[in-house]
Formats: sequence, structure tokens, C-alpha cells
Amino acid sequence: MDAAVKLESCTIEDIYALADGERAELIDGKIYYMAPPSRMHQKISGDLFTEIHNYIKSNNGGCEVYAAPFAVFLNSDNLNYVEPDISVICDLSKLNEKGCLGAPDWIIEIVSPGNKPMNYFTKLFKYRSAGVREYWIVDAAKKQILVYQFEKETMEQYSFGEDISVGIYDDFSIRVQ
Repeated sequence: MDAAVKLESCTIEDIYALADGERAELIDGKIYYMAPPSRMHQKISGDLFTEIHNYIKSNNGGCEVYAAPFAVFLNSDNLNYVEPDISVICDLSKLNEKGCLGAPDWIIEIVSPGNKPMNYFTKLFKYRSAGVREYWIVDAAKKQILVYQFEKETMEQYSFGEDISVGIYDDFSIRVQ
């Protein structure tokens, strides 16, 4: 995601009016345009999605996992629309054909050079205040993962190659390579 921002107050209707192929997120009425992800970004996202999906499926889990682009309407207003890299939703009543209405239980964002402030600050605050239970920031350049468990009010830092316990599950850990 790059730093380009549309400054006047916008709504979800402005997101839906974007030209074909143009992607953006809406946070508190501000549009943030998104650059295409890198190959490494897509590899990390695909690996994480596969591991989470396989865990849920093999444990007959009641949650569902979605990879971007997947619409998340964080609040009950029309001023916030995000497309997290990975979203895990356990309250299936939040899902409809457009996406997720409300906060997913677990969100993973993969940092790109142009979206660091968005992931480390803006989205961190929005996700916490919206009710996301767990938020991971995966930074390939630093080879680190920050894990925020908002219900426990904890933040832990891991390096690539370390086992990371998933907070919303008792018996699941992931190793980001």
C-alpha cells in the first residue's frame, strides 16, 4: 500500500466506485490506495493462509479464513473498509456475500515498504478499537513478527523460524519462514 491518500471525507460508496483493478482501503473516511503486493508478500500470505486453513479443516473448526482481497467492514458506519492480508472469523454470523461485517477474530498484515506506518500505527489502533482479538504484523524485511493479543493486552516479538502460538487457539502454532 502506498502513501497516497484522498483527503476529503469518503465513504464505502467511493471504494465501490474505484476503477477496475484499483484497490484501496477506507479508514475514518480517508481513502488509502494500495500498490500491488510483491512476490515475497504473496508467498508469505499463501503459506500462512494454507497453514491456517489446513489447521481449521483438520480440527473441524468453526472459524473461516480468507485471504485478500476480502472486504472487512470494521464498524457499523460507512467510513471504514479494509482488506487485511489474512482474516480469520469465528462468528460466522458476521459473514455475508460482501465480506465480514465487524471485526475478525484474527488479522494478519504483511508489511510492504509503502505501508509500514499504516500497519504499525493506523491499523493497529483501528483493529484494537474495533474488537479484533489478535493482530499479527509480519515484516519480511526485518524477518520479524509482532503479535498483539488485545484481550490479554500483550505484545510479543518473534523472529522468522520461531514457533508462534496462536492466541485464539489452544493447540496451534505457526513458524514463519
